[in-house]
Amino acid sequence: VFAVLLSRLSNSTDISIGTPSAGRGEQKLDDLVGMFVNTLVLRTRVQRADSFLDLLQQAKETDLAAFGNADVPFERLVDALGRARSTAYTPLFQVMLTFQNHTTGTFELPGLRIEALDAGDDQAKFDLQLTAVESFDEAGSLAAIEATFTYATALFTEASVATFAERFGKILEAVTADPTVAVGSIDVLTEDEKAEFAP
Repeated sequence: VFAVLLSRLSNSTDISIGTPSAGRGEQKLDDLVGMFVNTLVLRTRVQRADSFLDLLQQAKETDLAAFGNADVPFERLVDALGRARSTAYTPLFQVMLTFQNHTTGTFELPGLRIEALDAGDDQAKFDLQLTAVESFDEAGSLAAIEATFTYATALFTEASVATFAERFGKILEAVTADPTVAVGSIDVLTEDEKAEFAP
């Protein structure tokens, strides 16, 4: 759905989205302390005539192949592709998708109270980032998925990103109502835009 949104916003059929990939991969790393995170680039070809189901199948195959090569260091990939380095943007993608699908653990010690503190506004590390976080009820069942957009204020306004979020919701509604819908025929115009362009 995110690739469809980016395709419609950019009028491009070739969409590259970065995503973090965490995991140790090798049993000999199990006893090491620290986080093992790599960045993968997920490339999706979005053809307007394709059904969402066809796009989903293609994305699944491509993404599984990418995750199969998750142990290739991102830096080595950048060097192999010969991409120019810049401090202004990442070399292989400008949009990030982060999906957190794990329950948050608890940590308790006798006589100790722990609470999470708000660290303040998130700083955009990419032009645009979509973070999806699952939450679970007490029985462990999925209760909701919260989606949050973070963006570079030098590139986007709050109003434009709010419109992106509205379009994202419209695409979600369309593909859940009819997964065979052609991705190019999904209506992403806001009500204000429809009124503006009405004859």
